[in-house]
Amino acid sequence: MTDTNKAGTSTKSYDGFDADERAAMKERAQELKSASRNGARAAKPDGESDVLGKIAEMSDPDRAIAERLHAIITDNAPELAPKTWYGMPAYAKDGKVVCFFQPADKFKARYATLGFSDPANLDDGNMWPTSYALTKLTSADEARIAELVKKAVS
Repeated sequence: MTDTNKAGTSTKSYDGFDADERAAMKERAQELKSASRNGARAAKPDGESDVLGKIAEMSDPDRAIAERLHAIITDNAPELAPKTWYGMPAYAKDGKVVCFFQPADKFKARYATLGFSDPANLDDGNMWPTSYALTKLTSADEARIAELVKKAVS
């Protein structure tokens, strides 16, 4: 699609990503810039504060789920370092994201998700889930998540 601005020059727009997806990519770019700026100066970026700040910005029920997930993940896999990833709470081992929380509001989805990346040790045969839809957390759900997180870092 080509439009013309007031100066008479053409401007191209690409409709492949919606506004929420573009915003997530901008957040990721900012995270990478911040990490490279802090590289030599800081011993360790304060990912915990960044994650807690992102959780605080969420609306309910996403915030309630994210708070519980954060507690479950940090209690059951202390070797995972909290960080933001595309503006979402994530938890990394050796700099690689193992799991992350995608709030429903982030992309106007019907449900939030707990996702696992390639470094997660969840392989089970030829096929296994890499993300789970979350609408609320029961104590049974929390126990299952604790098991998954422990297995993911094993």
